Amino acid sequence: MSTEIFKYEKPFKLESGKELAELEIGFNTYGTLNKNRDNVVWVCHALTANSDVFDWWKGFFGENDYFNPKEHFIVCANILGSPYGTSNPLSINPVTGHPYYLAFPQFTIRDIVKGHQLLADHLGIKEIGILLGGSLGGQQASEWAIMEPERIKNLILIATNARHSPWGIAFNESQRLAISTDRTFYANAPDGGKKGLKAARSIALLSYRNYKTYGITQQEEKDNHVDGYKAASYQNYQGEKLVNRFNAYSYWYLSKTMDSHNVGRNRHGVEKALSLIKARTLVIGIKSDVLFPIEEQQYLFQHIPKSVFAELDSFYGHDGFLIETGVLTNIITSFFKTDVKGKIIELQRTA
Repeated sequence: MSTEIFKYEKPFKLESGKELAELEIGFNTYGTLNKNRDNVVWVCHALTANSDVFDWWKGFFGENDYFNPKEHFIVCANILGSPYGTSNPLSINPVTGHPYYLAFPQFTIRDIVKGHQLLADHLGIKEIGILLGGSLGGQQASEWAIMEPERIKNLILIATNARHSPWGIAFNESQRLAISTDRTFYANAPDGGKKGLKAARSIALLSYRNYKTYGITQQEEKDNHVDGYKAASYQNYQGEKLVNRFNAYSYWYLSKTMDSHNVGRNRHGVEKALSLIKARTLVIGIKSDVLFPIEEQQYLFQHIPKSVFAELDSFYGHDGFLIETGVLTNIITSFFKTDVKGKIIELQRTA
């Protein structure tokens, strides 16, 4: 499925007051809008993902999965700052004729959502039947449900929060420190900061998984190793894998964007902001999540009016929302069968 490009050829004003001269957004769609125009499923993707949700959320989105193009009109748009078709630090600055690099203006989760609202208007979408996302995607989804409560009918928030925590910000800052130690990051070259990005990804992985995950998946089978450990090889492999598909400048900006997440900003506090959500909401937390502890999802559940809560028991930690697609399917199936406010859906991993 090829990515389409939406071009907004007017100045795009950011929350900071700064502007982009124009905005491009890469997006993918699957299926068709039905006659009642009420079968839209809009996916907000996470930090380094892209708009091809059928590629990175297999088992949950696909021809024969719960979210499929036969029943739904599925939209996933690449986020501002990301290098997969949307305006980002490697885009050409019309003022200089060269890529922005570190001259790209800082932006927030709300700016990402504002861009996607323009895309929804362009696609003729007045009602989003289901809006969902995990992690940074969940941050976007919660913002959108607050910014346009009438447009969003059902909301699914997975492994996310109402405002980014000091713990999460500290992880992100540690990754940026790693990037900034690579002097090539300041060389204004497309591959600048590659070694720093590799180290940053290694740091991030520790928050995406946990002690038990590594103990199960990276444990040595023999006792005679003094070097060349599986866990070390895994960190190197995953770091190199990201370097081959991403860039340090987008990663730098998007980590700061995640830090900016606070639904209470200029809205008289977090609880007041969450009370504005009118969508019927499912909040899913992962018991073993180190980066977004389950208390953060319980907080969302407690303060979003029409919400239910489900706990996912997975040893994969934060990444469980990308892996445990069968359990997610069961939880969401149960969600659409209940109308009870305050219900806790008790489904646990069986495999």
